[in-house]
Amino acid sequence: MKFLDLCKVYIRSGSGGNGCVSFRREKFIEYGGPDGGDGGNGGSVWAEAVDGLNTLIDFRYQQHWFADNGRPGAGRQRSGANGADIVLKVPVGTEILDEDEETVVADLANLGDRVQLAKGGNGGFGNLYFKSSTNQAPRRANPGLAGVERTLWLRLKLIADVGLLGLPNAGKSTFLAATSNARPKIADYPFTTLHPNLGVVGVDGVEFVVADIPGLIEGASEGRGLGDLFLGHVERCSVLLHLVDGTSGSLIEDYHTIIGEIDAYGEGLTDKPRITVLNKVDTMDAEERAFLREELEAASGGPVLEMSGVSGDGTTEVLRALRGHVDENKLRFKQRDDDTDEQATWQP
Repeated sequence: MKFLDLCKVYIRSGSGGNGCVSFRREKFIEYGGPDGGDGGNGGSVWAEAVDGLNTLIDFRYQQHWFADNGRPGAGRQRSGANGADIVLKVPVGTEILDEDEETVVADLANLGDRVQLAKGGNGGFGNLYFKSSTNQAPRRANPGLAGVERTLWLRLKLIADVGLLGLPNAGKSTFLAATSNARPKIADYPFTTLHPNLGVVGVDGVEFVVADIPGLIEGASEGRGLGDLFLGHVERCSVLLHLVDGTSGSLIEDYHTIIGEIDAYGEGLTDKPRITVLNKVDTMDAEERAFLREELEAASGGPVLEMSGVSGDGTTEVLRALRGHVDENKLRFKQRDDDTDEQATWQP
């Protein structure tokens, strides 16, 4: 299935039904009177976060979502039927933006979140509603209110606990493949990863979710490369894992490039906990590793871990460091039965 995380939709709620002008005319009944019913209410447009979706691809093929109109009223005091609502089912983590792509209408960050995007129009009153002691034969009825039309943007921000950052070919996908069952495409050319990938990693009996996004380059905030739009998928993460390629030959420049793009993007990413890792250490001797690590620690102003996604060296220490920044209520604990070698069962 193709990954799509941004799309435009056009919605319209239903219009209310018109009220009815009607009078009773029955044999052997001396006095008639107004008996026109009210119109039905128009249907509303809702959005709901549901399970089992991880892309907005459905909205690529259906961009127009219209609720039903209310039915008009009728004689004999009969009210019109209400129009049916329509529900846009979106993945958990979807943001709904106004047409300007800046104003947030709703943020469906949790399963079951539901929001009304456009309310249906009220039905009009029939002439029975206007009957009074001074106006016993009203000949007026209200039209139904028109529905609401809106143009909205849907933007998906993946729900993950850890976000991977780094230049293209920094080893992000290799790390995800080595520590989880995810199978992202891995190759030796830049921008192998073209869309975000999610993987569930485990350490010390617990699991959490890691998001791998396409690599950033200098000027990504200005649209170079694949841009920085994918950074939206790590906005909700508890901690960021910054992988720096130790074989690049421009270690410090690479580090500052990513930090600069994070600062330019904003949205609170600069304030998130960040773990810096010197990657691909399997290609270096001990002296080179120590030298590059010291340089990176001086540039970052904090501790630096060493790791190799290919050999697995240091991955456990990195996962343990990440676990320390993930909220306990987001960790999934697994309980293994001592009497069997079967797959562990998960406890919420």
